[in-house]
Amino acid sequence: QVQLQESGPGLVKPSQTLSLTCTDSGGSITTNYYFWSWIRQPPGKGMEWMGAIGYDGSTYYSPSLKSHTSISRDTSKNQFSLQLTSVSPEDTAVYYCARGGGNWPFASWGQGTQVTVSS
Repeated sequence: QVQLQESGPGLVKPSQTLSLTCTDSGGSITTNYYFWSWIRQPPGKGMEWMGAIGYDGSTYYSPSLKSHTSISRDTSKNQFSLQLTSVSPEDTAVYYCARGGGNWPFASWGQGTQVTVSS
């Protein structure tokens, strides 16, 4: 059973902001010691961890993406979101959200959503 579901536009224009939301139906996003990540996979390339938000709202970012990445959450909706600003075609990828903790940082995954950056 898929407990994480990504949602958002499948097409974004260059220089615009990519916004995605992940809904966790498997438990509260404030559950102690868990964290929720965004991960992407460009076509023909490997997985890239983008960042995460912890159970207490703390955020963590990949150094290479930190300058134009923001992760936030809405605890009332049990959702967390990704914003990637000033996108370029190189940001075209399948974007995944994941939940984990401890020795299993990516224990549960969403199905992924394709985002294409193109004019």
